[in-house]
Amino acid sequence: MKLPEKGLLLRIFIGESDRCEGHPLYEAIVNEARRLNMAGATVLKGVMGFGASSRIHTTKVLRLSEDLPMVIEIIDKKERINLLMPFLDAHVKEGLITLEEVRVIKYRHKKPD
Repeated sequence: MKLPEKGLLLRIFIGESDRCEGHPLYEAIVNEARRLNMAGATVLKGVMGFGASSRIHTTKVLRLSEDLPMVIEIIDKKERINLLMPFLDAHVKEGLITLEEVRVIKYRHKKPD
């Protein structure tokens, strides 16, 4: 897949405990992005954070949290990002979704042998 120089960065901020049909929501989002043949997705797990509720979520031993922050980042063309939006609207019940323009410098993948 070739990405244009200008793309969109979609960031989805959710909690580790968020679910979709019994599975982690972050997995469901990545699987849906793959099903839509998007350029790629990365899931990042935060060690500390808070959201609208102002409740701290952390990995500190004395304050164990089972709902650590998760960020899913997807960069693709506007048309592809738009294909994912209905899924996000239906499944992200709590969290934050941002979208920003990015300049793609390189996007390469290894060709199969």
